Amino acid sequence: MHTHSLHNWGHSHSFGQEQVKEAEKYTLIVICITALTMILEITAGIIFGSMALLADGVHMGTHTLALGIAAFSYYYTRKYANDPRFSFGTGKVNSMGGFSSALLLIVFAFSLIWESVERLFNPVEIQFNQAIVVAGAGLLVNIISAWILSRPNKANSHSHHDHSGHHGHAHQDHNLKAAYLHVIADALTSVFALVALFAGKIWGFVWMDPLMGILGAMMVSRWAGKLLKETSGILLDYQAPEESRAKVRKALENNGDKISDLHIWTIGQGLSAVNISIVTRSPQSPSYYKGLLSEYEEFAHVTVEVHNC
Repeated sequence: MHTHSLHNWGHSHSFGQEQVKEAEKYTLIVICITALTMILEITAGIIFGSMALLADGVHMGTHTLALGIAAFSYYYTRKYANDPRFSFGTGKVNSMGGFSSALLLIVFAFSLIWESVERLFNPVEIQFNQAIVVAGAGLLVNIISAWILSRPNKANSHSHHDHSGHHGHAHQDHNLKAAYLHVIADALTSVFALVALFAGKIWGFVWMDPLMGILGAMMVSRWAGKLLKETSGILLDYQAPEESRAKVRKALENNGDKISDLHIWTIGQGLSAVNISIVTRSPQSPSYYKGLLSEYEEFAHVTVEVHNC
């Protein structure tokens, strides 16, 4: 057999990762909105001498950085989708972007707790009117950004509404989810800030400001922890849940054929690799067994070993 004829037996491992995703376009739009808001707030803070505006502008900068990680992950996934150095394509870059952003969320949450506790014991003078305007503007920007990022998220959830549990997490765009959580976290802190500022302005409850900061940080850290758990499982090649393994057994264990070894793990958004060892008295070709799994589109890469017993 000539070497060049082997190409007829090979196949691509990009699994469509080279295509531009709708989520990438929306992420870039939100980055532009967030970056513009950051520039305006920092500039206004410097011109008007407002520490509240300056602080919120710097805060917007951290979220611009986090969203930048998401955008870079999409770009890297597309650019290297056909790079042979990646055994099963670049699908896991999506989860790595989500994992990195989740770590940033946790750092943000702990820094917010630290600052809030410090202000709880050492209150500072708050310019309520100015701070309320800044928090309100930040909330509006984040509501718009969250709405933009929720559009591809909703489309994805409708496409995979029949999946649940860990298997459902495999269909999630963790990169997009991380970007969405950053925006929601920022919106949440703005809401808590507005509640605290109005309470401080009307009733003089200055202690409400740091207390709301701690409450918001605890909620953000909880979200980030769940995202870390989901993405780390994918990055560490966790075995798929029993639901997925049951599909394979149901399809292949017929006429005395038995599966002696089965591994299913996520290689990208909604994509899994399957490695199967079959013990049988009447062995068939590997392509025969692969054909029995053809109806399950999530099984993007299937390897079969057949042992005659």
